Amino acid sequence: MARSATTSDVFNAVAEPQRRRILNLLAQGELSVNDIARSLGIRQPQASKHLRVLKEVGLVSVRDHGQQRLYRLNSAALKPIHTWVSEFERFWSESFDRLDDYLAELQQKEKGDESGE
Repeated sequence: MARSATTSDVFNAVAEPQRRRILNLLAQGELSVNDIARSLGIRQPQASKHLRVLKEVGLVSVRDHGQQRLYRLNSAALKPIHTWVSEFERFWSESFDRLDDYLAELQQKEKGDESGE
């Protein structure tokens, strides 16, 4: 089965490291494309291309402010990623709980060995 186009969903859009960096910047507040390009050390056309992809999947929104276009993070669009990652969070929590139980059991056994039992 062919891989979906980059702009088809949030998973593919955030697979690109520069786009994740842009999202991190926008999590701090609105920025213009020039601010983003400058912060990342890339050219404005590259930043615009990444912003277009992020906008197409709904991860960013844009508003006109005078002569500038300001981009902002639409965190609600990250919900599919959060939901997917939550399954792994549950896995790791359960694994750590089992590890805690095992360590407590080892400590009890160690205490018993020290007391001569």
